[in-house]
Amino acid sequence: MNRRMKGRHRNIEVMPAPSRFLVWPIAAALALSAVACGSRADDREDARTRARLTTAAPPQPASIAAAPSADGRPRVVVLGDSLTAGLGLPIAAAYPSLLQQRLKADGLDFEVVNAGVSGDTSAGGLARLDWALQGDVRVLIVALGGNDALRGLPAEQLQRNLSEIIERAQAKGVAVILAGMEAPPNYGRDYIVAFHKVYPTLAKQYHLAFVPFLLQGVAGTEGLNQRDGIHPTAEGARIVADNVWAVLKPIAEAEASSPRGRPGS
Repeated sequence: MNRRMKGRHRNIEVMPAPSRFLVWPIAAALALSAVACGSRADDREDARTRARLTTAAPPQPASIAAAPSADGRPRVVVLGDSLTAGLGLPIAAAYPSLLQQRLKADGLDFEVVNAGVSGDTSAGGLARLDWALQGDVRVLIVALGGNDALRGLPAEQLQRNLSEIIERAQAKGVAVILAGMEAPPNYGRDYIVAFHKVYPTLAKQYHLAFVPFLLQGVAGTEGLNQRDGIHPTAEGARIVADNVWAVLKPIAEAEASSPRGRPGS
């Protein structure tokens, strides 16, 4: 680990993981089961997709500028999938946009970059990491794994991909926040347990600020999810923003007050 990073944000590093496994509420689990069954065709393409990502330019959301911010603001990048991209919502209602509003309201002058790509697995996020870290990135929120779970991809593969994302970001001096995800019941208890353990294990190993479950308070709750039962409504996205903001706020404050965060530094 980067020696300089090891001691940063020590007072806010790791939120304790829950004592019991966070299991999807049954309504969300059934919806995820249906989506997972519908994604079997995607599974057949998975190896070819990963191979293509090693040679082709990674997908880039149209809302994201790869170049440094025109006004020179430091960045908070949210690297995720459709939950981050705000599938089914106006971009202003996606939780990264809500985080931008909260930073501004608190006088924290950061640009939030929504680096969410619908359908992305942890391998896809890793493939476009260099692009996502362009510019003056101070904080990286890693919110990946939902599509790994839907496809039943090995938990060991998820852990390797997330580890590389974290290590490469920390090597650049970027503070990393890890957002946890849970697996649906399709693949059995052993898979659910192995998948769940990936996130608190990485949070402890790399001394990360940690959101134990990105969809806490939203998953399986009628009225907070769209008709697919997976993607939050605008109201659900506000709760997701609450979950992330509780962890992001103290880190953003620390970054803003650090020597490199002050104007002219």
